[in-house]
Amino acid sequence: MLAAVVLIAVIGWRTRRWRVIWVPISIVVGVLVALAARTSMNSEGLASDPAPFVLWVWTAVFGATVAIAVLGWRNTRWWRRGLSVLAIPLTLLTAAMSLNQWVGYYPSLQSAWGAITAGPLPHEVDASALPSLRNTTPDSGKLVKVDIPDTASGFTHRSEYVYLPPAWFAGDTPPRLPVVMMIAGEFNTPADWMRSGNVMPIIDQYASQHQGQTPIFVFVDVGGSFNNDTECVNGPRGNAADHLTEDVRPYLVAHYGASDAAINWAVVGWSMGGTCAVDLTVMHPDLFGTFEDIAGDHGPTAGTKQQTIDRLYGGDATQWDAFDPRTVMAEHGPYTGVAGWFEDTVAPANADQLMKTAGLHRPQSSSPSGFGGHDGERDTDELGAAEDLCAAGQAVGISCSIHKVISFHTWQFAERSFSDALPWLAERVQTPGTMGS
Repeated sequence: MLAAVVLIAVIGWRTRRWRVIWVPISIVVGVLVALAARTSMNSEGLASDPAPFVLWVWTAVFGATVAIAVLGWRNTRWWRRGLSVLAIPLTLLTAAMSLNQWVGYYPSLQSAWGAITAGPLPHEVDASALPSLRNTTPDSGKLVKVDIPDTASGFTHRSEYVYLPPAWFAGDTPPRLPVVMMIAGEFNTPADWMRSGNVMPIIDQYASQHQGQTPIFVFVDVGGSFNNDTECVNGPRGNAADHLTEDVRPYLVAHYGASDAAINWAVVGWSMGGTCAVDLTVMHPDLFGTFEDIAGDHGPTAGTKQQTIDRLYGGDATQWDAFDPRTVMAEHGPYTGVAGWFEDTVAPANADQLMKTAGLHRPQSSSPSGFGGHDGERDTDELGAAEDLCAAGQAVGISCSIHKVISFHTWQFAERSFSDALPWLAERVQTPGTMGS
């Protein structure tokens, strides 16, 4: 509302030439900016679902605001010049808020502020404090920032995080606990599961109900930077797959006494990370025995198949097959002791009817595609991925289940999905005190 009021004051009535020529030109510039942004996003395959219409409206308004400030600068009063400058960050912020509403990246102002200021995460302690906690029973687990060497992979990455449950601190030496590897979505930081996915309260509650026993959780970096979409493969964008299997996994075993048995390792991923979770497990059943795929695709995707081959594999088509989960499963043959949990949203067309039957109402949105960016034309690579991958897995001995939730493709859905699967995950990786619970 503030952005709209300021923009109206900036445009004003002015002269006939201003109204007839320069304002329409500014509007055209704004529309072109929005079209360019939309084309770029679609070309790069940056989103699983169509963006809400309101996002493109505010992107266009932002572009038009910049044009209005430039074209209307001369022969105007000082206060209008000041407002024209103010309108630019206001409209940009409003577009950013529309983007955030779509993906749920920052669920609260506090989480956004924590990310901007690089504030401490829940339960975060310095690694140097861990020895003093040995032989104690802390009320909650501890989160440690780690810099895992990239000796094996050569993958340049950001600091990652390891969560150690209260049970890890009991005794003179760490118990050989199982591990759950946590992978975020396409645009990510290693802290996203804590800030946007809000997993710490979920893990805390589980630990309190199981005498401090949970798996170790490692929150990994698969991008190296915020907008580097590796899809967890090896290629021109970095050897992300090797980093997870040859850097992260041995590091957890060596430095935190984690179990090295495949049955004690699980991978959880959201969106792009869900694709990674399936891929890592079916490619390396000797390293991982369990996965949770939260709204992932059929396989690593960066646009069309040819675009994916070019972008992720440097044009090497053989690498497509090497990292395609269904191809890998078919070529591997029977698996033993591998299981997966797929969780996805109910298609919005069905969700409307189901929510009406349940007496619920769909979240309101100014976008015709609905809150969260979903509409009837969901990304074709995600659509049906859970069913197709589960069927392919069952054909080769992988146990799997599919869970559907009336929701939208947001971090809040990822949070809910992790909470749903955590008891199953903990039992699957043989967390002490959970077997048979």
